[in-house]
Amino acid sequence: MRLEGSRFVAFEHVQKSYDGETLVVRDLNLDIARGEFLTLLGPSGSGKTTTLMMLAGFETPTSGEILLDGRPINLVPPHKRGIGMVFQNYALFPHMTVGENLAFPLEVRKIGKAEREEKIRRALEMVQMGGFAGRRPSQLSGGQQQRIALARALVFEPQLVLMDEPLGALDKQLREHMQFEIKHLHQRLGITVVYVTHDQGEALTMSDRVAVFNDGRIQQLAAPDELYERPLNSFVAGFIGENNRLRGTVERIEGDRALVRLQDGTLIEATAVNVREPGKPTLVSIRPERVEIEPDESLTGEGHAVEAEVLEFIYMGDVFRTRLAVAGTQDFIVKNRNARGRRRLQPGEKIRIGWARQDARALEPL
Repeated sequence: MRLEGSRFVAFEHVQKSYDGETLVVRDLNLDIARGEFLTLLGPSGSGKTTTLMMLAGFETPTSGEILLDGRPINLVPPHKRGIGMVFQNYALFPHMTVGENLAFPLEVRKIGKAEREEKIRRALEMVQMGGFAGRRPSQLSGGQQQRIALARALVFEPQLVLMDEPLGALDKQLREHMQFEIKHLHQRLGITVVYVTHDQGEALTMSDRVAVFNDGRIQQLAAPDELYERPLNSFVAGFIGENNRLRGTVERIEGDRALVRLQDGTLIEATAVNVREPGKPTLVSIRPERVEIEPDESLTGEGHAVEAEVLEFIYMGDVFRTRLAVAGTQDFIVKNRNARGRRRLQPGEKIRIGWARQDARALEPL
């Protein structure tokens, strides 16, 4: 659990350029609490991995300062930072046994043999690989190799562990299983974890907070539910989860409410997030699972009901996914639970859909 006020890692006005002209990371200010699980999330080229590599010591900031437990570390080499590291490609030494792989970071730190063996035993038990010390990496499955890589990062008991897309090479079922394994290890050990991924589901599942990167900047830093329910801009709304976007123009703003005229002339109300003046274009964001088909009066009284045409109806097991033509867009998605008695809609069918006002957010256009 994140501890408020505990500033364990700090980035202060950090910038990074590889060519002296283009900034890959722009004026980054970020505090990470001791014991926190923070995920850096974003598309390729957004700056998330460069940020992690600067913290690890494999890249040097062009300007600004990085502090670890109050100590500047810009000039401290990677092996003296006391940070555990887990990579996507495992980075295990193929000519060494599992035990020898785990012994390596302990030998570097000049830890005696008896203590080394005890730490290796504990680390392997921690990742449920107790009987594998004598095997070589080539004798292990991908999931087993990733567990060993995780054990090697934890064996010298670091206070900070960095993980760079560690589950990217695993299949879906194993990846989801390992997400919970890592999350439970973090909770049990109380270590600080900084985790990089481009997988939004992974970030939402595992993290105390998520920093969403784009174009070298953090677009939003918040708890997973805050990111999903209350995105601050159109990029975050579109990147985190599936999202419907209706284009329109701001007619009026009253407090936190915006009256928006959609492309087909329909007027709807939405929560005004970062739109400030009438006459400006806006993008209204609505999550697919917040939309009701043929809504009852209790919903339409506090929200909106609009006409829609069914374009596609897809059975997905636990949910029905319906694609609709709504207010000038052909890609409006509704997700409804596969409940007993819910009928299947037919392409071409005309229906009404609705949502609560607070579930619609008026954002700046992309």
